[in-house]
Amino acid sequence: MTMVIISLLLLVSLPPQLTFTAHVGIVNGNEATPHSRPYMVSVQYKGHHICGGFLINEAFVLTAAHCRTNITLYLTIMVGAHNLQNMSQGAKRIRVKSYYKHLDYYDRPRYVNDIMLLKVKNRQTGLIEKVTRSQTVSWISIPKENGGINKDAVCSVAGWGSLVFNGTPSPVLMETNVKIMNNANCEERLQSEFLPSQMMCVYGDGGSCSGDSGGPLVCGDTAVGVTSFVDTNICNSPEYPNVYTKISAFLQWINNIIKSDI
Repeated sequence: MTMVIISLLLLVSLPPQLTFTAHVGIVNGNEATPHSRPYMVSVQYKGHHICGGFLINEAFVLTAAHCRTNITLYLTIMVGAHNLQNMSQGAKRIRVKSYYKHLDYYDRPRYVNDIMLLKVKNRQTGLIEKVTRSQTVSWISIPKENGGINKDAVCSVAGWGSLVFNGTPSPVLMETNVKIMNNANCEERLQSEFLPSQMMCVYGDGGSCSGDSGGPLVCGDTAVGVTSFVDTNICNSPEYPNVYTKISAFLQWINNIIKSDI
């Protein structure tokens, strides 16, 4: 069956093969309690939400590499938001100072190294703007060492993406629980698209859809994955699980960037 990858800003045709959309969000979920996930970030282009992301410290946001398809795109991030249509609840827009897309990222024939760090800056001065913790803004822990998550562990995903395939983005933050899929089962479904060394799959009643790539897969109080891609033709497909970039596989890369860009 021929499928199509839908990127953030353009549509491209690929040869007949198993391919995926990399622009994902939440289906079969529930509205999150406002500001219960203070690490969540809306990554925006010209004031419009295009991706999710999450704060991992006071200056860096982790998101997906494919969220910036062109180096001329200047992104902003929105922190402290719940309803993107109501910015009177403590939300703040911040410009991005530096973009650190993984140098070995590519999206064809499959998504590889789909991870990016954003460093924020002050809109007026252009200087680094460290995010201040508050009731609506904070950051989340990431793994301290490389490793996997137990099969069937219950985790969660959140985002402002579409509630149904080809739908419109949700104005409010949505969330749902998912379970970690065994690597062998995921590889059986995705074949060569799946790289167990740097990817992980989930399944459940709810899951990802169009509109929120870059958001976190959270297990306990730790972000363990970055939302990467799903099946193109149906969101939350039982045959083609949601795929996340495994953060623990990129710890050295993350730590080197944070240490070098002080």
